[in-house]
Amino acid sequence: MARYTGPVCRLCRRDGTKLFLKGAKCFTDKCPVEKRNFPPGQHGQSKKAKKLIGYGLQLREKQKAKRIYFTLETQFRAYYEKAANRTGVTGELLLQQLETRLDNVCYRLGLAMSRRQARQVVRHGHVQVNGRKVNIPSFQCKVGDVVAVREGSQKMALLESARSFVSGQSRVNWIEVAADGLSGRILSTPKREDVNLPVNEQLIVELYSK
Repeated sequence: MARYTGPVCRLCRRDGTKLFLKGAKCFTDKCPVEKRNFPPGQHGQSKKAKKLIGYGLQLREKQKAKRIYFTLETQFRAYYEKAANRTGVTGELLLQQLETRLDNVCYRLGLAMSRRQARQVVRHGHVQVNGRKVNIPSFQCKVGDVVAVREGSQKMALLESARSFVSGQSRVNWIEVAADGLSGRILSTPKREDVNLPVNEQLIVELYSK
């Protein structure tokens, strides 16, 4: 299956909750979840909401996590299997891997207004890790890594917009952001309370462990 390139607001409406895929728009009255809080499609408004239980609920939680972090099924499954083979709480270890992806770290640093935009920033070669250019969004960052915008990309208008947007947002405490807002150091692995997203990781673990 190819990567989804359609309107991301439809994904939020499909899940009935904000997945914060559109950046600043998600925090305004223009958010489609606020204006049209029913599933997308011709018959979305007339359909009766079905109560999800069991497999259906587990599947929806997995789909939400995949959509938030923009991963495909094969890659997401690999994250789960790696977490399951490590010592600790599998669900938390899964979220740690997703949170320490380079595109997500750039988003948390405030270099983009959404994870999708952060993915584009990384793919276009504007980011470096420990002084070396990295253009792989799924690159796993480690404690002590320094993520920064490359010198030739520091005057991009996109960065100015992103910094203006994140100035009113709360920062995560596992990343130390530099004073100029163009770089940051990973201080520790993210804890569950640092992942303020509408995802129940335990249901994902239950789904894959069947």
